[in-house]
This record gives sequence, C-alpha cells and structure tokens, in this order.
Amino acid sequence: MKKLFFMTTVGVALFSSCGNHQESKEVATIDTTLMYFGDSITMDGAIAADQLMTQLAGKDSVQVKLTTTIEEVCQKKGCWMNLSIGNEQSMRVKFKDYAFFMPKDAAGKTVFIEGWAYADTIPVAQLQHYAEDAGKSKEEIAKITEPEISISFEANGVIIKK
Repeated sequence: MKKLFFMTTVGVALFSSCGNHQESKEVATIDTTLMYFGDSITMDGAIAADQLMTQLAGKDSVQVKLTTTIEEVCQKKGCWMNLSIGNEQSMRVKFKDYAFFMPKDAAGKTVFIEGWAYADTIPVAQLQHYAEDAGKSKEEIAKITEPEISISFEANGVIIKK
C-alpha cells in the first residue's frame, strides 16, 4: 500500500511539473537584436544625448529618454557606464536602486536610457572608486585630487542594441 501511495504521489508531481514547464515556454519572448535591463521601456521618443544640455538648461534635473553610444562600462560588475553626450563630454549613468547591471563588453554599442539627468558634484573618494572599477593604475588613481562637477543620470530602464 505504501508503494502504491508513493508511486501515485511521484507520478502526480512529475505530471504537474511538466505542465508548468510547458506553460512558461509559451509566455517567453526573445528579441535577438536588443537587450533589455531594468524597467520596461521603449525606444520611442528618445532624443539624441547631445540635446541633453538644452533640456537641462535652467533646471537641477530633468526626466528624459536618451539615445547615444556607450563609452565605458564598469569592469568589476557592470554597475555604471559612461555615455557620450556630445562636445567631447561624458555622463556617468547609475541604475535605480542598484537593481540591474550592464554587460561589461557593451562599450561602443548604441543605448537607449530612460530616467533622471541631473547636475552632480562627485567627491574625490567616489571618483577614485570609479577609476579603480575601470581598472586604472594606482598612480592614475592617486592623481585624482579634486571633486568633479558633471552631469549624472539615474536610469530606471535601458535598452542596448546588440
């Protein structure tokens, strides 16, 4: 009797798990040309990053959707990236609530980001940390002695074109 109960329980468990697996396959969608991170966003309405300074004029911050090229990604975890914003300027991008990371090999790819751009003063210790994450030498890190005033961005969603 115990064997019959055991075999019935195992059979029901196997049957149930197979049904659940098949159901999840039907829901999954894969896009082979785009990679999505964070909140679901679209590319619609994105402005070129070189227009950001015009959007920020006279404001402390602005919610915006941008497109540009990734210049650099944190080589430790992918926890930040630098993006070109035109006129040989870059902008550091961090991710809302540290909830997602970028692929470390994403430099050079086109990106769409949505979130908040803002003027920021980055302290020396943070700049040194970023330099360490980027793989800079101890000598290069030691040369960082002044805070930097720059444009930063907190992204809630990112799309990278492969």
